[in-house]
Amino acid sequence: MTPPLEAGASAPRHAQQLAFPVHQDCLQLGSLSLTRLAARVGRTPFYAYERRHIGERVAQLRAALPDGVLLHYAVKANPMPAVVQWMAALVDGLDVASGAELRTALDSTMAPAHISFAGPGKSDAELGCAIAAGALLNLESEAEMERVALAGQRLGQTPRVAVRINPDFQLKHAGMRMGGGPSPFGVDEQRVPAMLRRLGQLGLDFHGFHIFGGAQNLSAPAIVAAQAYSVQLALRLLHDAPAPLRVLNIGGGFGVPYFPGERALDVATIGRQLGPLLRELDHAAPQARLVIELGRYLVAEAGIYVCRVLERKLSHGQIFLVTDGGLHHHLAATGNFGQVLRKNYPVAIGNKMLGDERETVTVVGPLCTPLDVLADRLDMARAGPGDLVVVFQSGAYGPSASPAAFLGHPAALEVLV
Repeated sequence: MTPPLEAGASAPRHAQQLAFPVHQDCLQLGSLSLTRLAARVGRTPFYAYERRHIGERVAQLRAALPDGVLLHYAVKANPMPAVVQWMAALVDGLDVASGAELRTALDSTMAPAHISFAGPGKSDAELGCAIAAGALLNLESEAEMERVALAGQRLGQTPRVAVRINPDFQLKHAGMRMGGGPSPFGVDEQRVPAMLRRLGQLGLDFHGFHIFGGAQNLSAPAIVAAQAYSVQLALRLLHDAPAPLRVLNIGGGFGVPYFPGERALDVATIGRQLGPLLRELDHAAPQARLVIELGRYLVAEAGIYVCRVLERKLSHGQIFLVTDGGLHHHLAATGNFGQVLRKNYPVAIGNKMLGDERETVTVVGPLCTPLDVLADRLDMARAGPGDLVVVFQSGAYGPSASPAAFLGHPAALEVLV
């Protein structure tokens, strides 16, 4: 997954760019040159995701994890139907967070019994759809539990459920924390025993727990500590459970490096520490299956965002490349999706990866806002109208996490190659 530079290369590429080969100074994706791929897509801007890269990432992860760990894909990371369909053949389950994602998952080859539905504020219609399909509902509150029971009665079907827990433990070093304090996600740890007893009274089909403390974490020790706490918490709660533990989803939180200085997550260490936890779980709850749920980690590095330079502009000595893409398609790359201090994603001129001449430029989109910046004063090959700007690390939280309707510009296309 890290092909070498061509002989004679005169400038280094960022580590994130090494996931794709370069031939005659042009980026290659899915055995196609970027220029040919752009012609095949028909217009810019577009996202392109590579099947090979996704498959290799899943295979590498499975090799690092002990046998017996189930791998689920969190559809919210990239809900493109073709990506979900491809992923359904590679993983053991799909996790969704909306009715629309549920429909996409049900349209894939994944068995409904291996689809789980999490997230606060599920509507009655969404609950009914999940129950009718036979998906596993991760209950986010006591009130949702009661609504699920009523929906099951109306449908004449026993809902399959798990309890999502808001653990007291906080995942350290997480880019986005989702537990360890007041939270709209899950049920506070100390309230779970009473909820489990009520769940048994309602006659719901209890399968287990979902415990997820945070996302985008590059610290293996922090993830290992969170996983150990999650398993111990689940085992403590078994006393109040109305049925044997069958599923323990301990989330994921595996991060990917986006910026200079960040190092790839050490999944080998995580895998080694999971072995003893798996044996402990097997001893205390032999029917239980341990689930790792990942989204960003599986797809982020497999995708690129491509836009075309419309104009080369000089202002107060600074060069701007004005493109047909930007914030409305790729909010994260502009630094407006959770960044406190804006940092550049890895960005390059895709049809001139090294180039005969290089310069420091700022890449902006067509939107009438100073927030529309894809790269700020970044060293790249000299470019002009018609050249293709590539934003790497773009396989996760791209178009679905961006304000596509902002200022009325066309939406970006998506392809799987």
